[in-house]
Formats: sequence, C-alpha cells, structure tokens
Amino acid sequence: MKVCIFAASSSRVDNDFRIVAEQLGSMLARDGKEVVFGGGGIGLMGWLADSVIAHGGKITGVIPQFMQDEGWGHDGLTETIVTTGMSERKKKMFDMSDAVVALPGGIGTLEELTEAITLKQLSLFNGPVIILNTNGYYDSLLAFIDHMVENRFMRSQHKGIWQVVKTPGEVIDALNKRPPGDEEWRKTAKI
Repeated sequence: MKVCIFAASSSRVDNDFRIVAEQLGSMLARDGKEVVFGGGGIGLMGWLADSVIAHGGKITGVIPQFMQDEGWGHDGLTETIVTTGMSERKKKMFDMSDAVVALPGGIGTLEELTEAITLKQLSLFNGPVIILNTNGYYDSLLAFIDHMVENRFMRSQHKGIWQVVKTPGEVIDALNKRPPGDEEWRKTAKI
C-alpha cells in the first residue's frame, strides 16, 4: 500500500508534533507501507521522512521544480519526482497513492486535505482519508465542517468520507482495516 502523507514544513512547532511525525514514519516503514509525500526536508515532512528512512522504509518525494531549486527537498529519499508546479505535484501524489493521511500543518496542508475530501466526495479518489488529530489540532476544522452540515452546505453522510484518529497507531489500524470496496460518494454529492 502506498500512503500519501500531507504535513507541515514548519520546524518551529511544538515537540509533540515532531514526536508523532517520527512515530508515524517508523510505524509506516515497519508495517511495509510505502510513503508518498511532498518531498520536503524540514518540519514534520522532514522528520517523517527521516524516520521512514531510518527504519528501512520506502519513501517517494514529489516536489515542484521551484522548491527543489530553493533547496527545500529532502536528499535521502528512495525516489524524488520533480514536477513543474503545485497542481501537478498534488495530482501525481493522489495518482500514486492508495490512502491519504493528513498530519497537522499550515494552509498548504489544509488545502491538500480538503482536496482529498473533495476528490473522495466526487468519487475521484477512493482510498481512505485519515486525519491525525494530534493534540486536538483539527478540532476547529471539524467544528467548522459541522457548521457546514448544520447550514446544509454539506450532507451529514459526507462526514463519513474521512476518519479522525489521535495516534500514529490508530493510523496504522485504520489503514489495515480498510473495508472492501467503498461507497460511491458521488451519488450523494448533489444537495
């Protein structure tokens, strides 16, 4: 299974977030999951990648040329794919992956997570979408989604598109317990 990880590039975050990224990297590697990520060498992305590598896992970075030119890429990956821009990067990451896991992150991670949810809602991506809610990081986003549902901008059924977990171990469990087949979310996308 190839797992796409979306995560922060910030290295100024609390140590709890670093520990969780490192734990997830080691668990993914030990469980034989291949990782696809944004190719960054710093922040949660870098710590996750370092941990995957240290534990013998395979990891592919997908990074836009301008980021590579800035020196933002990780040097020790199994494979690095350089794209022309951000949109091509995301498309490549989704195309390569069987599942998506979002760790805490900034606006870029939020955009990637919401695109994963949107693609699944339209049945254009059928793998699991897992939100790793370290220290309640995504609580406000989840409350806002409830607000969308309450105001009928989103169907309540669509809250079943993703899973929210609190620990790296729960991520692995969710990936391994993937139900056979998946709902055709597109059938209920129109409100």
